[in-house]
Amino acid sequence: MRYESPTKTREAVALMAAEKGNAYLLAGGTDLLVRMRGEFIDPDLVVDIKRLPGIQEIRKTASGFSIGAGVPCAEMGRNRALVRAWPGVVEAAELIGSDQIQGRCTIAGNLCNASPAADSVPALVAARAKAVIAGPGGQRRVAVEKVVTGPGKTSLEKGEIVTAIVLPKRPPKSGDAYLRFIPRTEMDIAVCSAGVSLTLGPKNVVKQARVALGAVAPTVVLVPKAARAIVGTHLEDDVLQKLSAACEAACSPIDDKRGTVEFRTEVAGVLARRAATIAYDRARGKR
Repeated sequence: MRYESPTKTREAVALMAAEKGNAYLLAGGTDLLVRMRGEFIDPDLVVDIKRLPGIQEIRKTASGFSIGAGVPCAEMGRNRALVRAWPGVVEAAELIGSDQIQGRCTIAGNLCNASPAADSVPALVAARAKAVIAGPGGQRRVAVEKVVTGPGKTSLEKGEIVTAIVLPKRPPKSGDAYLRFIPRTEMDIAVCSAGVSLTLGPKNVVKQARVALGAVAPTVVLVPKAARAIVGTHLEDDVLQKLSAACEAACSPIDDKRGTVEFRTEVAGVLARRAATIAYDRARGKR
């Protein structure tokens, strides 16, 4: 195995593009190193991206936030401006693994690992986050929901690497939230999850909304019908029931030892309803 630690993005891209064998990126390494130790993969090349410019920085910009692909999730929780603007995204990131893992894992890695149960992804999708991708053809931005195409699969072309996750500037009177169900109290994989982001208009009526579900399909599910159910409302009880019903209808989960199809479907609706309520309260400045 060959190990490289480039200092320029174009060098990392060139290394990944030129490798004819199995090439992997190393950011936090919390999935990669486990898979290597378990002999599930046998890399010919590992490219460590932690020395790339800006890769370990959180930057507040005129258009929102840029979170470098090497930023540990623990650092996100320490950035007060990010927590104020996107508390749901930060909550999701802080649920990944133990305290030790938090010091290494990244949301870019969580996305590119392409697990249907990835905690950060539903919150990022609800937030309209985009992945900044560098490749042989230059740089492009892709909506997070377009990156993962199936379990363990992404839309990244050969030589392409995610260098950052960008979050848009938060409009006034906005809030987001992320919730998941796990069998244990912590350090477990989501049985199902929900991320909700919304913005209020005059008289606290929901003006815009996004609802995303995790672990109920091969990829994160964006549910436009659920968002439409709450737009133009104050999240009255009957509205929340419609939200839940829309989410349940969008689910296509698997049966496994952690949860049945019926259980996952019902709980996804419950989580979406609760997350929407938290996001609504945050948008009103109540949380």
